[in-house]
Amino acid sequence: MAKDTYHEAIKNALVKDGWTITGDPYPLEYEDLELYPDLAIEKFISETQRQRKIIIEIKSFISLSLVKDFELALGQYIIYRDLIRLLQDEYEEIYLAIKDEVYNTFFQRKSIQVLVKLNQLALLVVNIEKEEIVQWTS
Repeated sequence: MAKDTYHEAIKNALVKDGWTITGDPYPLEYEDLELYPDLAIEKFISETQRQRKIIIEIKSFISLSLVKDFELALGQYIIYRDLIRLLQDEYEEIYLAIKDEVYNTFFQRKSIQVLVKLNQLALLVVNIEKEEIVQWTS
């Protein structure tokens, strides 16, 4: 199973931020379908006194067509999100992890912003060079 170009950098950024990697990849099975989101992570959130559990799907957006990359990423994200809901999985949230440069350019297009909002796409934005989380959006 091929990993995205920025897989290790995003994984390192999450670990630096205090997250524990519990799946790399995370098996997601429903009926006759077996899929593998990139990461499962957990972190104890002291304010709420609970463990936050999240699935991360990493996308590099490095092809010649960022729109095609977005189509594929959005479709995959929706499938994973819906399966997590159907399964009532312990990992209740899913985020699409992307490079900050892609977020600051492509994801600022009005058309993309509308689609992100309509599809309730949660994003994890990472500075790949510094291996640091820039922001979480939901």
